[in-house]
Amino acid sequence: MRVLVFTKKTCPKCPPAKELASLLKDKEVDVSLYDLETADGLAEASMYGVMATPTIIIVGEKGTEKKSFRGVVPSLEEVMGVL
Repeated sequence: MRVLVFTKKTCPKCPPAKELASLLKDKEVDVSLYDLETADGLAEASMYGVMATPTIIIVGEKGTEKKSFRGVVPSLEEVMGVL
C-alpha cells in the first residue's frame, strides 16, 4: 500500500501532515507528497477528488482508495492500523 499526502504552503494544518509523512517514511512506508500549488500536485489531486488540505489517502495495490483523511491529520497509529 501507498500513502499520498496532499498539502499547500498556506495551509495551517499541513506542517503536521508533512511530519506524519516523515514518520511513515522512517517506518519504510511508501509515501508520496504532493504540493497542490504545482501542476503535478493538482493533477494527482483531481484523480482522488481532493478538495481540502491536508488530505491523506491510503491506496491499495491497484491504486484504489482504502481510507482517506480529508482536512485532518490522523495519528501515526491510525494510519499504521490501516496499512
